[in-house]
Amino acid sequence: MRRSTKPDSRDRALLGSRIPMVSLIQTLAVAEHLNFRHAANALGVAQSSISARVKALEEDLGILLFERHARGVRLTEAGRLFVERIAAGIDQLDHAVKTAGMAAAGECGRLRIGIHALIPRSFLAELIAHYRENHPGIEVEITEGAARDAVMQLRADRLDVAFVAGTPELPDCHSRPIWTEPLVAVLPNRHRLAGQSAITWADLVGDTFLVRHGGTGPQVHDHIVLRLAARWPAPSILRFDVGRGTLLSMVGQGFGITIVGAATSLLQTSGVVFLPFADEPEPVPFSAIWSPFNRSASLRNLLTLANNMSRCGDSPGQLRGGDHPAE
Repeated sequence: MRRSTKPDSRDRALLGSRIPMVSLIQTLAVAEHLNFRHAANALGVAQSSISARVKALEEDLGILLFERHARGVRLTEAGRLFVERIAAGIDQLDHAVKTAGMAAAGECGRLRIGIHALIPRSFLAELIAHYRENHPGIEVEITEGAARDAVMQLRADRLDVAFVAGTPELPDCHSRPIWTEPLVAVLPNRHRLAGQSAITWADLVGDTFLVRHGGTGPQVHDHIVLRLAARWPAPSILRFDVGRGTLLSMVGQGFGITIVGAATSLLQTSGVVFLPFADEPEPVPFSAIWSPFNRSASLRNLLTLANNMSRCGDSPGQLRGGDHPAE
């Protein structure tokens, strides 16, 4: 008994992964033009070649896709169903190729950024605004928190980049200073020093300092302790689990004083004054940190933009540039 030459269902499942893409594309062209000669002209191939490929495909499938007649061809019902699904599959493949290309160029996808604060008109706010304008296909996710938490999230691959105060040296992360801001003291407008043009750390001995648990609070706490370590009495530092705006309001209400980067003075806050330090040796640097294993083009584009903006001085504070992003 002769075995049928038509493939069974199992053979067809295996066959689907072996059909050349060119055969499918030429079959779609014939289905569109309903004429082998016109399809061949549209694809720039010989009519004999396209006829042979379609016939070979029909034989491999064991299905008649086209009914031939003198003036051209027409699709069989099986052919119509086949072409509809193949067309949808090729559209999906084309979309996948384009999407992958855009992702490789950093034009689509997402970018997860850890920040200490997003103050309107600050360098960081302008950086993110420019990035979103230049790369509208990137979904930007922002997480606010302390530097320690940001580093943990970077290591867990829950962030792509974090912007933190200082110049951290982490053995498992890349980092680069991006911009700097002068340090300023925030005092109630009725404070004994509120009328001065500048202050020194010695002026603040005996004051109560307010710092946050989150954001740059830990760095602020350590900086106060460092600057007043040799002073007496020892500094009184109270820590609160509040936002930046609430802390400034507490200063305005007389709870104490605090220190911030100059960008914070851009916030509209009543009842306080911002005074620069006359004896602070240099501005506070702010750095970008990221994993050396992160090869994201969207991250690379952000770091390049940050580098260009810092060189142009596009910030309310003094800025620093850095090396080009790691490839």
